[in-house]
Amino acid sequence: MILALIIACEVGFWVLLAAGLAVRYLLRRRRLSTVLLLCEPLLEVVLFVVTLVDLRGGAEPDWQHGLAALYIGFTVAYGHYTITWLDGHAAHRLAGAPRPPKPPRYGMARAVHEGRLWLRTLLAAAVAAALLQGGVLYIGDDGDTSTLRSFQETALRIVLVHGVIALSYLLFPKRSKDGRSEDGRATGGPEESALAARDPQDVARGQVGDARKDEEQVR
Repeated sequence: MILALIIACEVGFWVLLAAGLAVRYLLRRRRLSTVLLLCEPLLEVVLFVVTLVDLRGGAEPDWQHGLAALYIGFTVAYGHYTITWLDGHAAHRLAGAPRPPKPPRYGMARAVHEGRLWLRTLLAAAVAAALLQGGVLYIGDDGDTSTLRSFQETALRIVLVHGVIALSYLLFPKRSKDGRSEDGRATGGPEESALAARDPQDVARGQVGDARKDEEQVR
């Protein structure tokens, strides 16, 4: 039952998101759109309550309860981020708004971006671990909580793996093929001349030999 509810919550998330954006940019009803988008967190509340009731009813904690905790955690951390990202693209395609800026790809800007995403993953894991710990305390010493604790370890591993990936962008910053940074300035390559190039008419006459004098010397 818990697995089916997780799938239903995921489907409901995208249905509500699509409906909210369609109502906002196609029907021009912003208030109704806001109401639909605010229903998104109710899905996680329903999943949490049903999971708690299932455990309270005597169900043995298994991987479905652990997966529910991870799902809630990552929805809390990445749900608003996903909605904002899609809202920007919907506004661009359906309402003529400017195209949302793409995430940085190179250098320190990319490292900062990856670091912020890692902080979201850290929040997701913290929420999931807290929910799992609540389940452990609720069950007590009389029940088998090994599955819930294993999912706490899974959350920790996700944080560590994502942390290593994010750190790699700081220690080994990615560079573009032409050696340019995000703002288009060169970060490497052949050295430029210290003397600025000038048009021939801008060169002082004293810097160029007189053609008549050179001809007389040759004669």
